[in-house]
Amino acid sequence: MIPLNALLGAFLALFLLSTAFRLALELLNASSVKRQQGRVPAPFRGRVDREELARMDRYTLDRTRFSLVESITSRAVFLGLILSGLLPWLEQSLRGLGFVWAGLVFFAAPAVLCFLFDLPFDYHRNFVIESRHGFNTRTRRLWALDTLKSLLIGALLGGVLLGLFLLMVDRAGKAWWFWAWAILMAFQVLMLVLYPSVIAPLFNTFTPVEDEELAVRIRTMASEQGVNVREIVQMDAGKRSRHTNAYFTGLGRVKRIVLYDTLLEAHDREEVLAVLAHEMGHLEMGHIRKQVLLLGAASLVLLFAASQLIRWDPLYGAFGFDGTPLFAGLFLAGAIWEPLGFFLSPLGMAVSRRFERRADRFVVDRTGQGKALVRAFGRMARDNLANLHPHPLYVRFHYSHPPLADRIRALSQERP
Repeated sequence: MIPLNALLGAFLALFLLSTAFRLALELLNASSVKRQQGRVPAPFRGRVDREELARMDRYTLDRTRFSLVESITSRAVFLGLILSGLLPWLEQSLRGLGFVWAGLVFFAAPAVLCFLFDLPFDYHRNFVIESRHGFNTRTRRLWALDTLKSLLIGALLGGVLLGLFLLMVDRAGKAWWFWAWAILMAFQVLMLVLYPSVIAPLFNTFTPVEDEELAVRIRTMASEQGVNVREIVQMDAGKRSRHTNAYFTGLGRVKRIVLYDTLLEAHDREEVLAVLAHEMGHLEMGHIRKQVLLLGAASLVLLFAASQLIRWDPLYGAFGFDGTPLFAGLFLAGAIWEPLGFFLSPLGMAVSRRFERRADRFVVDRTGQGKALVRAFGRMARDNLANLHPHPLYVRFHYSHPPLADRIRALSQERP
């Protein structure tokens, strides 16, 4: 065990405070659901009955109980990893390797440990929680294959990115943080290209949308909004889950539209068009570009802060290291940022919710699909067993989209 000291004690206090706050948010959210049980919010009256509301509440409470156990366990494992002295021992064992290879192994060891601890939780989430509420459709074989593919892809891409970061730390001097940031930005752009064309097809099959009339109407609407649609495809999402979704991929104004087959089964054409009009609103108002710029600015600040922190010698001694291995400093910088980032997360969530509200208004103002979007939200709430009574503080920390009741209420006040 690492002896307690002032700096380690400060980290423990921050980490435990963030953990307690996370758990308190889950309990507040569950309390909000229990307090409002049987009460259908005004925007959903006539769209959701009491029996459907009871199913939604049971799903939320089941997920909350599971989240509490998972969060306590995972954070206890991580804290044990920090306090046990395993990381200093690992660093000493790697001193015969070169800087980059030693850093890769140093990061990989705790990542593999956390992955193994998370496996039972992921299995329970899919085959107990999601199955109990009628969402999970994947087989155990498919789950195992998905897990293996995700592990290999994550190891490959994450290893390349981390290796380049470590190379910058080792070779680029005090300006490494800027070059690492440039690599990160280029990597994100590369992923926009690789994900739809290389990664996504490893998990799902994409075929031209079968509803030709819907495809024509989508192209017409997109053309009216200045969006060049390269192709419209449907994805066999139903082989894994009954949850619904749709998204755009591609750089610039040329887009590929992907529709979940579950979305096409659950919604009529007008509702699908309204959902896509919302996504076009994001494009028209430059929300994706703005989010990339905001994330880029935040990443630049964080990498600069990390570059200063890893040069601070007391950091290493506080966590049990007898030297100043910079790759360990990067790991510790990430560990310190995790609880700090949690308390700052409402800022990013607030920006995201603002973008979502503006995209909703775009549907009304530019496409006249406001009523269809309201119907789509009502159906999404029922089909996905959404929480209709989230606690406001929970929303601030965890909701990138406004609660559906708020979105329907706002749309109902807009002109048709």
